[in-house]
Amino acid sequence: MSETWQPADPGVLRLPSGRLVRGRGLRRPLPDGPLPAYGVHLLGKQPPEVDWEARWLRWPDFRLPSSPADARAVLGEAWERAAEERVEVACGGGRGRTGTALACIAVLDGVQAELAVDFVRRNYDPRAVETPWQRRYVRRFAD
Repeated sequence: MSETWQPADPGVLRLPSGRLVRGRGLRRPLPDGPLPAYGVHLLGKQPPEVDWEARWLRWPDFRLPSSPADARAVLGEAWERAAEERVEVACGGGRGRTGTALACIAVLDGVQAELAVDFVRRNYDPRAVETPWQRRYVRRFAD
């Protein structure tokens, strides 16, 4: 039995490798269905406790991660774990920071950095990755 998401689950992004990662906004109710096994919370301040393993990546709203090295490590772990686990990436609204993180995970999965934002907008949310500096961060993520 698979421990990953189902492709039709709300907010789930299918990467080219077949890995599935769920994005969501923490201000919205938790979707019905199975809980994440691992979550990455992209917030400017400490997130509330959850009933699953989670990492906090300090990432203020409309900005970039406070530590690019931590971001690379945490998003790399999320990508690796998505091969066999239900991984969720979440910020407050589920678009800007979440979309940026999903685009970076797509780069780790083999999507060209220049195409990753469009990939996430087509397959996750048309308004994902909200700011010019978030788009630039994705383009430079592979460097």
